[in-house]
Amino acid sequence: MIRVQQEDFSVADLYAGLRAQSPNAGAIVTFTGLVREFYQGAGAGPRVQTLFLEHYPGMTEKALQDIVDQARERWEVIACQVIHRVGELQAGEQIVYVGVAGTHRGEAFAAAEFIMDYLKTRAPFWKRQQTDEGSGWIESRASDDEARSRWEQ
Repeated sequence: MIRVQQEDFSVADLYAGLRAQSPNAGAIVTFTGLVREFYQGAGAGPRVQTLFLEHYPGMTEKALQDIVDQARERWEVIACQVIHRVGELQAGEQIVYVGVAGTHRGEAFAAAEFIMDYLKTRAPFWKRQQTDEGSGWIESRASDDEARSRWEQ
């Protein structure tokens, strides 16, 4: 299941659904990303008030599906969920969820990390943050590209 939506999500409900889809799973790994209060790190830079995410409907979901398909080709993924929110979000709100059920914990962890690393660098989302110092678009980070590059070796 892949969804791009404005509404918040329930991690407990998503986990229960993933578990129901995967009676033979050996592990379920979930990741929930939050809007950071400080984009630059704990207490560094201006305080984020809101984050506004834009996307191209259809194109974004296809890119997310392609990422999940790549994960399924590499690891024994039984079921997978990706939820990404768009629109205006406040610091501390949930922004992304990835859930992976796999045959073994290593498979599930690796697939979930792969999905997040590729989502951060390959999914077409545009982020504009409003801070107490003004508004601006967020550029991609070199650290995200480095995290993704380890899967390409």
